[in-house]
Amino acid sequence: MRTSTSTFAALVALALSAPAAPLLAQGTSGGEAFFSSGVMHLRAGRTAMALDQFKRAVKAAPENPYFRKGLGQAYASGRQWKEAIKQFRKALEINPYYVDIRNDLGSVLVLAGKRDQGRDEFLMAYSDPTNPTPEVSARNLGQAYLDEKNYTEAINWFRTALDRTDTYADSYLGLAEAFVATERIEEAVVLLESGVEKVPQDPVLHLALGQVYHRAGRFTEARSQLEDAMRKDPSGLVGQAAADELARLPD
Repeated sequence: MRTSTSTFAALVALALSAPAAPLLAQGTSGGEAFFSSGVMHLRAGRTAMALDQFKRAVKAAPENPYFRKGLGQAYASGRQWKEAIKQFRKALEINPYYVDIRNDLGSVLVLAGKRDQGRDEFLMAYSDPTNPTPEVSARNLGQAYLDEKNYTEAINWFRTALDRTDTYADSYLGLAEAFVATERIEEAVVLLESGVEKVPQDPVLHLALGQVYHRAGRFTEARSQLEDAMRKDPSGLVGQAAADELARLPD
């Protein structure tokens, strides 16, 4: 059972809206319109158009680290790892205190097969006292170890992420996946029940809980959670996955 998002999906889903506030302090560089357009295209999955707009933004303001982040995100979305790494490293060179970039850089390094370097970036981000979201860095470390089937380290880091904040859904999902992989089904159930209580609006948590209920033979409870996931995401991928799981439940 795969309940958590993949590393690549997590990378693409990184919040591109985050640079908006810092950009207000950058002053007018002539690239903001290109940047905003790039964000819009990237969110809509139009990678080639996003690349074009971010390149224009960087050309207009090559020393703006937020534009570099956007360009790196677009390259990563197109699986152009070498170029993405180059842009993220340039953003850090411009602004070494832009800690969030280390999460992007670490993800791309992992995807490029440079797993040790990627984990080092996540660890540096987590250890940085200025990091506004250490739970994201801890979760990324957990996911990297989970992908390597190093379940002990994965569990440690997902728990660390949850210790930082108990409303980060991806941490519940990753930890539950590690529990399932090590046949700790009841622990996964208890964990995901807590996750659904803390983050009730997240359809993926309802899907994951429905899946582990199904695996545990608790079919009535599984049906309830899967139906909740479908209601919360009626036309999306999560809703479809819930419908597929529901169809596999015994009558």
